[in-house]
Amino acid sequence: MRNLIFILLFFPLLVFSQKIKRKCISQDKEIIVNTCKIHGTLLSPKKKKQDKHTLVIIVAGSGPTDRNGNNPQLKNNSLKLLAEGLCLEGYSSFRYDKRMIGESVDTTIKEKDLRFDTYINDLVSIVNFFRDSLNYSNIVLAGHSEGSLIAMIASQKTKVKKFISLNGAGYSADEILKKQLKDNKAIKTDAYKIIDILKSGNKPDTIPDKLKVLFRKSVQDYLISWFKYDPANEISKLKIPALIIQGTTDIQVDTNDAKRLHSAYPKSKLIIIDGMNHIFREVSSNYLENLKTYYNPELPLHKELIKEIVQFLN
Repeated sequence: MRNLIFILLFFPLLVFSQKIKRKCISQDKEIIVNTCKIHGTLLSPKKKKQDKHTLVIIVAGSGPTDRNGNNPQLKNNSLKLLAEGLCLEGYSSFRYDKRMIGESVDTTIKEKDLRFDTYINDLVSIVNFFRDSLNYSNIVLAGHSEGSLIAMIASQKTKVKKFISLNGAGYSADEILKKQLKDNKAIKTDAYKIIDILKSGNKPDTIPDKLKVLFRKSVQDYLISWFKYDPANEISKLKIPALIIQGTTDIQVDTNDAKRLHSAYPKSKLIIIDGMNHIFREVSSNYLENLKTYYNPELPLHKELIKEIVQFLN
């Protein structure tokens, strides 16, 4: 009986995996960007049902999130499944490890040298590589979470056809950080003061011990460079078709963020997917149930996600 249950649970996943191997070609790509070798995966349909010159570049979110949507503590394969879903619909994609994350190790710079603009410029170089060297003339940038802002700004700096925001923030990082800390009375006052100083482009003279992990000296320049960008302001600068997708059970980004982005760029298409969380799974808003999905790579993506993206691409 136990073996039967195991088969019933994992058979759909096995079938999907076999379908990917049968219909898609996966290639590891190494792109040299200044001092760094950016590593990623190009996934293409063996029989291209769509324009062979179309490529969706998927940009991962914040922290040590790799090309598949995972980090050392959480494995959910959200971005890997996204790429596979697009491939089965006839679209090629490239997902990559951002500089200093995953395989994209850069020993020539240290944490103190990293800026938010570094990620933006890296993406611009990646777009140019695929357009100029591999003849992808129809490039679409799809950014998840923090990757939405990176892709949004990169779309202003190089030629891309379309932009997709996947559960992307609608407010600047300093405002988001304050929101996350608002209930932490032990550090809120000191943290807010430091955030305001960094927002002004300056650095605090001292950091309380309890906040040194969050605001250590080596990340202050990165935070300053990040805080200066307001996603609503940046999306308003776009002149290309844009799709904004947001799930209603996302415990990290609110639907108000998506609505703010849409208001700033009314020409965009806003899609609110009922019951989809931050990593594209169908789940309730219950915090513990929601969190469990972050550790389960075997869960399928919300059925509406790929459908909405493909409709936009078409």
